[in-house]
Amino acid sequence: MADGRSRTLLWVLIGGGAFFLFVLAVFSIVYLTLHAGGGETGGITSFGDRIGVVDLDGVILSPQPVVGQLKKFGDDSSIKAIILHVNSPGGGVAASEEIYREVKRIRNEKKKKIVVSIESVGASGAYYVASASDKIYADQGSIVGSIGVIAQWVNYGDLLKWAKLKDVVIKTGEFKDTGNPARDLTPAEQAYMQSLIDNMFGQFIRAVADGRGLKYEDVKSFANGKVWSGEQAMSMKLIDNVGDFETAVAETAKSVGIKGEPTLVRPEKERKTLLDLLLGDVSQYLPSREKMLEQQVGFYYLWK
Repeated sequence: MADGRSRTLLWVLIGGGAFFLFVLAVFSIVYLTLHAGGGETGGITSFGDRIGVVDLDGVILSPQPVVGQLKKFGDDSSIKAIILHVNSPGGGVAASEEIYREVKRIRNEKKKKIVVSIESVGASGAYYVASASDKIYADQGSIVGSIGVIAQWVNYGDLLKWAKLKDVVIKTGEFKDTGNPARDLTPAEQAYMQSLIDNMFGQFIRAVADGRGLKYEDVKSFANGKVWSGEQAMSMKLIDNVGDFETAVAETAKSVGIKGEPTLVRPEKERKTLLDLLLGDVSQYLPSREKMLEQQVGFYYLWK
């Protein structure tokens, strides 16, 4: 009798497990189908008068996926214009430059209109990127500017001394371990690092001057790391219009001959895994590149 109940319970468990997996599979298929489009109006295959929208969010530590998304829209003849929606304090020098160059390529080679709409922040490397566009929009209270370069790290040399630990370095040249967080910079290293930063600073100023149609010396005169509100930036010719994202969409559509409401197309979002569906977003608990930024020695177009 007990043996019969055990078999019945086993079959109930097997059946229940199979049913759960079936429901989970159906849910996953429906979820992925609904999210496959990745935009307000569907994916890249939707039709109509279309404007591509690419988001530049957070600290810029890699040119991807933004460069790839811009390139895809730039090469798509059905996309009439591109809006780069910016909400970023900037980031890595090289990464910012790669996005900047892609924006210029789209303008110069593809002859496609590309504008920037700054949300809360469009500073430093993000503004570097924006300066390459046809037109920059920002809200009155948006943070704009911070033209400058920064390199910083934590010096834990005193902590090592306190713990009676020694930093051992074997190197091939005087400057090979410049920026070693276990010691202070030597005067020669200080001058070396400053020369690198000054060179990158000059690149930043030239990019802004070229993109905004300003003189190099005029840009240099206010390129002191400060940020300004969108309203202030307008008077300094750092932006073209005070307006929100909807204003940027409406005016961009009109400028490329789109009548009525344009279709906004965003790049496809990254597909979620089954684990993501079960556990939700756990990224806040994992170490990201942004969280590791303070532990890396590097040069940044970054507003802090």
